[in-house]
Amino acid sequence: MDDVRPVCARFHLAIELIGARWTGAILRGLFAGHRQFSQLRASVPGISDAMLTQRLRTLETEGLVTREVTASSPVRVEYALTEKGRALEPVLEAVIAWSHRWVPVPGEAAPDD
Repeated sequence: MDDVRPVCARFHLAIELIGARWTGAILRGLFAGHRQFSQLRASVPGISDAMLTQRLRTLETEGLVTREVTASSPVRVEYALTEKGRALEPVLEAVIAWSHRWVPVPGEAAPDD
């Protein structure tokens, strides 16, 4: 029974991290090869620049992405997944598959049971 608490704490922390609004969509953009801020913004319709910046900073702080600034004119900033970030791809793909099966979208027919 002692093993349950550490696992639960880690589980909840992980869910809070990847479950934050926009984070999954940003990660999917990174999985698709989008590296520049403008590419990521275009891959996540509806996200504001401020929110994208905030989420990318969180992902960087958590070690899921790296941020590289190239001194050019204009300055170029690129983001890349770390090994830790890339390890989430099969996890998010499984969540996507599950959602297609079980999560109804308002206005669409319910998923097949």
